Amino acid sequence: MPTHTALPTMRESLLDIDSKKIFVAETGDGPPTLLLHGGGPGASGVSNYSRNIAALAEEYRVIVPDLPGYGRSTKGMDGADPFGYLAGGIRGLMDELDLEKAHLVGNSYGGACALRLALDTPDRVDRMVLMGPGGIGTTRALPTPGLNSLLDYYSGDGPSRLKLEKFIRNHLVFNAADVPDSVIDARYEASIDPEVVAAPPLRRPSGPNALRTLWKMDFTRDRRVSRLPVPTLVLWGAADKVNRPSGGRMLAERMPNCDLYEVANTGHWVQFERAELFNRLCADFLAGRR
Repeated sequence: MPTHTALPTMRESLLDIDSKKIFVAETGDGPPTLLLHGGGPGASGVSNYSRNIAALAEEYRVIVPDLPGYGRSTKGMDGADPFGYLAGGIRGLMDELDLEKAHLVGNSYGGACALRLALDTPDRVDRMVLMGPGGIGTTRALPTPGLNSLLDYYSGDGPSRLKLEKFIRNHLVFNAADVPDSVIDARYEASIDPEVVAAPPLRRPSGPNALRTLWKMDFTRDRRVSRLPVPTLVLWGAADKVNRPSGGRMLAERMPNCDLYEVANTGHWVQFERAELFNRLCADFLAGRR
């Protein structure tokens, strides 16, 4: 399957889901497949999957939401259970689109959202592809430098383009030159939306219930993982500086129906850095082709 860089024409909607609005873009026909983006500053669905949408739309109905708290969706987040909040929003979106079941593809924060949705309601998920998902062994070691950089973006002297560029070029990808300045510019502008600055969607847990929140956000402590029947492909960049690549092996050891592919010379953004490989593996796995 070739890499496509040009985005196809997409149908756009702003849907009312459980008293909040979720923006979604769609294209293609075939089995419904939701692409769930990561949680970095300024992230959104279409920008996160700009190198993948056209290729996957050749055989799938590709549905790309902005997760709650991001892009054109309603801002704010339930800090006590962020993964559950995201999963509830996407399940509500599936209900609104009359999708009894769908494939889920999730990167980082979106991967954590997909996994939580599958754990809570496995009957709603057909197959799942996770790229460097969050919440894997997060209470078993100190945060990585990349995750610290992400979580500190809105603290201290506040957001800046330089801060964002350092996070993306130094922590998010293996080859800094692979990210055009235009991507950083667009994400920086989105990251300083006043509503986002007032309520950042990804922040360090704090307060008296911080430890309980952290435990909720570590899937390796969730016994349901070992019983999850959903066929899953985990793709993890071997040079990921945000979420440790050892998380892939943790999932493969715990999940009964999980394939693991560790991608050499690749950081946290597998679908962007290795688009051609990702598009082929993702399309084949979702179709049941081995």
